[in-house]
Amino acid sequence: MIFKLNIWRQDSSEAEGFFEAHQVDASEDSSFLEMLDALNEQLIVEGKDPVAFDFDCREGICGSCNLVINGTPHGKQRATTSCQQYMRDYVDDKELWIEPWRATAFPVIKDLIVDRTAFDRIIQSGGYVPIRTGSACEANTLPVEKEVADAAFDAATCIGCGACVAVCPNASATLFVAAKVSHLSTLPQGQIDKKRPARMLQAMENEGFGSCSNYRECERVCPKEIKVTTITTMNRLLYRQS
Repeated sequence: MIFKLNIWRQDSSEAEGFFEAHQVDASEDSSFLEMLDALNEQLIVEGKDPVAFDFDCREGICGSCNLVINGTPHGKQRATTSCQQYMRDYVDDKELWIEPWRATAFPVIKDLIVDRTAFDRIIQSGGYVPIRTGSACEANTLPVEKEVADAAFDAATCIGCGACVAVCPNASATLFVAAKVSHLSTLPQGQIDKKRPARMLQAMENEGFGSCSNYRECERVCPKEIKVTTITTMNRLLYRQS
C-alpha cells in the first residue's frame, strides 16, 4: 500500500519546524514504526537525512514512541502505544500527519523526538520517603486491603509516555502525577510521607505544565487506561495534608 505522509521536521528546539511530504510503500501488516523504518531506508538511499523518532521496546511497555498521528497521541487505536499501531488501521486514510508531542515542557530535540526529562524530575521530587523508618520489615506483615492494592497496581501501570500532556489543551501532567501519587501514597509504606502530593504538583508547575481543567481527554488517550479517579485520590490526599 502507498501511504502519503506529512512528517514534522525540526532540527532542534530553537529551529523552525515544518511538515515534509513523503510517500512510502508499506505492508498493511507493518507496524507504524516499521513503516517509518522503511521510509528512513528510502531516505538514506536517496542521500537524505532520515526522520528522527524515538523508540525502545516496540512492545507497548516503555512509552518512548511518542507520536501524534492525525491529531491523536499514539494513534487511532485506544489503549495502544504508537509502536503497536498497524498500517492496516489506516488503509482508509488518504494522508497521515505525524508530529511530536506539543508542550512547552517537552521541547523538541529533533523531528519527532521530544525531551521528556521533566517527568523524571517530577518523579524525583516525590518518588522516595525522606523519613527514617528503621529496618525494613517483612512485607507480608503489612495488611493491605485488596481494593487498595488493586488501585495502586492500576496506577502503577503508567509508563510515563506523556500522551496525557500532548492531548490536554492546558498541557497538564496532572494525570501522570496523580498516577504516581496514587501508586506510591495509598500503600502503607508510602503513607508515611504526607507531603508527596504537594511536592510533585509543585514540581509539575515548576516544569511549565498547565493545570487540570477536567477535560478528561487524558483518560481517553492513555495507552494504559489510567483513570481520572487517580486525580480524585491525589486531591483527597492533598487536602488531608492541608
